[in-house]
Parts: sequence; C-alpha cells; structure tokens
Amino acid sequence: MGFQMEHDKWISDHLKRRKGERLDALRRGHGYGNRLFVEHIWWELVGHFHGLHPEYEVKDWRGRSYFVDFMWIVGAFRIVLEIMDFGSHGTDRTKYRMDLNRGLFLQAQDCTVFYISLDELKENPSFIFSALRNILSPYLSAGDRTKGTVERLYSKIERDLMRAAIRHNRAIRPTEAARELELHTMTVIKYCRKLVEKGKFRAVARGESQRVIYYEYVGSIQSPDLV
Repeated sequence: MGFQMEHDKWISDHLKRRKGERLDALRRGHGYGNRLFVEHIWWELVGHFHGLHPEYEVKDWRGRSYFVDFMWIVGAFRIVLEIMDFGSHGTDRTKYRMDLNRGLFLQAQDCTVFYISLDELKENPSFIFSALRNILSPYLSAGDRTKGTVERLYSKIERDLMRAAIRHNRAIRPTEAARELELHTMTVIKYCRKLVEKGKFRAVARGESQRVIYYEYVGSIQSPDLV
C-alpha cells in the first residue's frame, strides 16, 4: 500500500485504541507539520509505521503528562521526535524553557530526543532526511534484522566500549576507558578481550614484551551492534 492508505490506517488504529485526553491530543496534535514529517521524511526513510506512536504521552519531572509529537519504540530503545514551529515554541520564553527542560528530562530517562525545525522541514527536507538517515540507520538495521526487536549480540559493557572507542578515534586504553565508564580496569580488559574474540577489537602491542597498549575498534561506526 502507498503512503496515504498506510498513514490513514496507522492513525485510525491509534484513534481506536485511545480515550479521553490521549484521544483528544491525537486529534488536535497530528496536524500540518507532523503530517509533513511522516510523509516526506519518515515514510521515505522507513517505509512503515511499526513502532511509531503519534502524540505519545510521557511524564515530566513533576509527574505531569504531556504529549511528544512522535515516540519511536524499537526494541528497548525510545526515540522522541519533536517538530518545532517557531511560532509555538520560540516566542514564549517560558514555554521555550519548559520544552528544553522536558527534552533534557526525557534524555535522563533513557530516551533519545531529536528536535526538527518545521521551517527546515518545509524549505530543506533533504537535509532533515540525510541527517536522520545517518542517525537512525543502526536502529533501522537492528529493527529489520529481528523484525521489530533488537537482538542482543553484545552486552551493555561491550557496546559502551565500542562506542567509547569510536569517540576516541577508534582507540581505547583500558585505564582511560575504566575512568570514563566508571568501571574497574580489569573489567574493561576482560570485555576488551571478548571483543577481540568476536572480531570487533584488535589488540595493539608494543615493545619486546608485546604488552597490549590499547585496543582498536575495527567495525563499522554505523553497525547495528552499537545500539
């Protein structure tokens, strides 16, 4: 089916499952900017609406409910996408401050938050598309691989170590990584050796003793194993 039929079915399914304030929020909130995003960015990038929730209810730090434009749930990951219109977010300093505080709080609750300018979406959608394609590609790959669930091939510590190596030009030194990730050095060494066995790290040795100085990440920086 094409975009129009899939979009209408997606919204209809959510309308049928909602009541009260959640139903009203969807009726009010899924307007021009959100529709523009799902048609010209999300549909072109993903091709379906599995796991994408429009006008999704969350709690702020005060326990009060509010609705984000989109919440994409893929496996254990929650990704928030907010379409920002200057007229509704930029002229009121109190609302602007509240929006930023909510985004910060959501990230503290293990959500990833992306703000998208409505003006940019209208005038330069190719930029939005390109940026999100690069950002979301590991999640898309992981979701496609397991048909909607993320298969855990690597432990949290292993993923943290791979990401840390990428941040440091692919090289990771156990003592420094232990300090950065708040782990014991021997724990870092243990998991680095596991990653060597799995083909993600290469041990780099120096001197006559061939003592390992650091480990080098040899995988792709957009690998789905990183998420």
